[in-house]
Amino acid sequence: MPTFVKNQNFQKITEMKLVVSSSELVKNLSNISGVIAPNPLVPILENFLFELEKSTLTITASDMQTVMVSEVTVDSSDTVSVAIPAKLLMDTLRSLPDQPITINISKDTFGVEITTSNGRFKIAGENPLDFPKAPQVNRNFNIELDSHPLASAINNTLFATSTDDLRPAMTGVFVDIQEDSTTFVATDGHRLIRYRREDIKSATPTTMILPRKALNLIKSSLPSENVPVVTEFSNSNAFFSFGNIKLICRLIDERYPDYENVIPKTNPNKMTIERSKFLSSLKRIAIFSNKTTHQIRLKITATELTISAEDLDYSNEAVEKIDCEFAGEDMEIGFNAKFLAEMLSNLGSSTVTLELSMPNRAGLIIPADKEENEDILMLVMPVMLNSYS
Repeated sequence: MPTFVKNQNFQKITEMKLVVSSSELVKNLSNISGVIAPNPLVPILENFLFELEKSTLTITASDMQTVMVSEVTVDSSDTVSVAIPAKLLMDTLRSLPDQPITINISKDTFGVEITTSNGRFKIAGENPLDFPKAPQVNRNFNIELDSHPLASAINNTLFATSTDDLRPAMTGVFVDIQEDSTTFVATDGHRLIRYRREDIKSATPTTMILPRKALNLIKSSLPSENVPVVTEFSNSNAFFSFGNIKLICRLIDERYPDYENVIPKTNPNKMTIERSKFLSSLKRIAIFSNKTTHQIRLKITATELTISAEDLDYSNEAVEKIDCEFAGEDMEIGFNAKFLAEMLSNLGSSTVTLELSMPNRAGLIIPADKEENEDILMLVMPVMLNSYS
């Protein structure tokens, strides 16, 4: 009478494996893990999707609005897919020293076993078919650009986007692509950044609003070296590809405010000042400002800027004077120190010009030094001054 060895041969047939460097895998998972939302409405989105096709491992993370994909070269001749809990996998791999690891995946139970030089770790995976498919970009519009101009555009605008979900258009960066340049705009209602690049352009003009989260993910995963970036757009989605990373995000379907009307055209009062000195003084004085309003006062004369702040609740006050060059009538104007400092921190120019018209009108910050092919304008709204002098 024949005897059967329970499951042994069956297990060998249905178990697939791959070998990969633990540090290489952690690096690629870290690049895309920011997509995963805490406590997602769809539980499967707490997982990474692993798709193994011989020596190529494709890893996907998604929150339904944004999808990121990373490709890793591994040692394998198998084909298999599985969804693996992201936090458990990341915590496990980060705790390991750099070494080759073997990952065995069961096609039947979706069980995952990680084998190291001196241990093994079993993780319960999930059915990969439950993982939502990435949206398709019809790719009827595309631009190829370098990563450095894209990174500069993101760095110079992203911080000024709004966090108010009641104004969804302002939670992203408005992109206006024209035949001679591309303009990136961000505003939260208190400040506005207009960043223009002449080395990003297209024969087919278009506009869109890119969400803050997607741009943050691109910013954190762009390499330090300059690499080509392929960008493709449809009416509802944007696609970015660079190195071994791909990102697809849903565009914000809203009307962006008419930002050009906000920018004052006539600013007869112009103060030129060393940016680092201005910023350092601003940060010191801001310590003494009201913790709710962050209000500071600028008193400007022909050769001197006086920065002061007072917290009336605690009778704290501070004053500093800095040399400057000012063309115009002496004036006093109030600003939110937090906004002003953040804007100055994002500029690399050694000298900046603050253009003003009236104490109740927006001020413009213009850097004296700019990269080739770029133009930066920063606008900050004033705050009403308290009565102290």
